[in-house]
Amino acid sequence: MTDIAQLLSDRGGIKLDVGSGAFNQNGWVGMDLVEFPGVDIVWDITKHPYPLPDECCIQILASHILEHIPPVVYIDGVTHFQLIEIMDEFWRIMKPDGTLAIAYPHGNSQGYLQDPTHCHPMNEAVWCYFDPLEPNTKGLMFHIYNPKPWKITHLSWSPEANVEVLLTKRREDRSYYE
Repeated sequence: MTDIAQLLSDRGGIKLDVGSGAFNQNGWVGMDLVEFPGVDIVWDITKHPYPLPDECCIQILASHILEHIPPVVYIDGVTHFQLIEIMDEFWRIMKPDGTLAIAYPHGNSQGYLQDPTHCHPMNEAVWCYFDPLEPNTKGLMFHIYNPKPWKITHLSWSPEANVEVLLTKRREDRSYYE
């Protein structure tokens, strides 16, 4: 197991690979639901808070994991939009200006449709809901749910293949919520 406190002390932050599986990258802390060899934190990413302190991550990688998370769950009569809650938790553990890299199969692609465990189809437009200054929608999508603020710094996609997005943690600003 990786000593998270030691990594924070030595490096000033960790690189977190969410859903790392048995293929954790060298120099990254692996977090997965299953206790594979190389997984440092065994955790269900839908459970909050994560066992990590605020602003401890300099980078987070979520590669081919979010499409496996049911979009909505109901707990004691309360609706939980899991992607929004997960993104808010990523924001909590991310250092200001830290980067979040996400990859997943486009919701209309064969890659998405073929896997029986895929349950959350997403396209490239979903990230407009997380960027209060997104230019195409002028932040209007952000105001629907008011999640924690991210900046879309890179977005590439193909409806026949994958979506790759790089987000940067924005500092909170009251103007985002007005």
